[in-house]
Amino acid sequence: MTLTHRISRRSVVKAAAASTVLGAPGLLMAQPAAVKIGLVHPVSGGLAFGGAQGRLGCQIAIDEINAAGGIKSMGGAKVEALMGDSQSRPEIGVSEVERLNQAGADCFVGCYSSGIALPATQAAAKYNTPFMVDVGVSDLIVNRGLKNVFRLAPGFGKCTDDAIMALGDVNKAAGSPAKKVVIVHEESEFGTGTAKLLAGKLPSIGMEAAEIIKHANPTRDFSNIALRIRSMKPEIVMMVNYPNEYKLLSRTLHQQRIDLVGMFSVLGGGFNYAFLREQPEVMEHMMDFNHWYNPRHAKAQAMRKMLADQKKDFTFEVYCGYNSVKCYVEAVERAGTADRAKVIAALESSTWSDHFMPYGATKFVNGQNVGGRAALLQATKDDIAVVWPNEFSDAKPVFPRPKRG
Repeated sequence: MTLTHRISRRSVVKAAAASTVLGAPGLLMAQPAAVKIGLVHPVSGGLAFGGAQGRLGCQIAIDEINAAGGIKSMGGAKVEALMGDSQSRPEIGVSEVERLNQAGADCFVGCYSSGIALPATQAAAKYNTPFMVDVGVSDLIVNRGLKNVFRLAPGFGKCTDDAIMALGDVNKAAGSPAKKVVIVHEESEFGTGTAKLLAGKLPSIGMEAAEIIKHANPTRDFSNIALRIRSMKPEIVMMVNYPNEYKLLSRTLHQQRIDLVGMFSVLGGGFNYAFLREQPEVMEHMMDFNHWYNPRHAKAQAMRKMLADQKKDFTFEVYCGYNSVKCYVEAVERAGTADRAKVIAALESSTWSDHFMPYGATKFVNGQNVGGRAALLQATKDDIAVVWPNEFSDAKPVFPRPKRG
């Protein structure tokens, strides 16, 4: 082979390589760094069901965003989930925030429990890391002046205001058969704070709290509490509990055949499709004032069907997590960066409305979305319906509940 031939061949190879690079410049460009979201949910321990549902909603949102091309203003940057498990314990929630911060979390989403959210958000504040509270209703979460904390869903202050209004409307429409109420609540900030607010507001609708009964977490036997309730003869038992105790108390009152005009929970942890499938005879006609989706929204209907096809439940934890991730990523998209201070500023000016909740456009005031609202729900034999407010309802309330034969 001659020298001339060797040079010619080398030139051809180099030219071909250059042509390939010019035709696909992306091969020389590094992929944009992923935006990392630390998911801080209790996926083990007593709160594992709700925590796992919250994580599921976040993952659905992340998968959708990545499938649609990632964050376009950041060159298609993907969103990456960093998995945390608070193990249903506040101190572990804090340690998970610290661990995920070391792993490069740009944002946190969590925590299902107010008792975990309070210290976890405080820990994230040290790093000025945005924290989207998907579920956690204590208003202390957003009333401490932490600039990094944002919550789409209403807290227990607004929830109790609206729950009392809804119960008053339903009771009045039925001829005001209910006047005496017994409140049963779990012992943490969630239950104690909500019960106190409810008791103070009941007189505004012509009702009174005859007694407020606190129980421990966990509680394995509600027989004595059921006997106390029977002796007081209330028209309504109002419950504020996490899932296990919620279900056990409901079953105990049903088994004891305690005659009530209604069972009314506020942010009831066990008011869900799983309980309805397990014991429809217990849940039928029970009411709960809680986070919910807009049943008239096509996206919500489609997501519920998708999960049903996968044998999974479309609970409030799912769509609160889903929409929290979507709201954060929309702020990143507008900011064009995951820089924490810039994203916090974008969240503070948010007008995001691409959700399927019974909300208007997002408007954060001191970290709380003031447009967030919950709804009054009622269980039928095989479904859960929205019965208040009217503009989002898909059924009429049944109240008083029919007497058992």
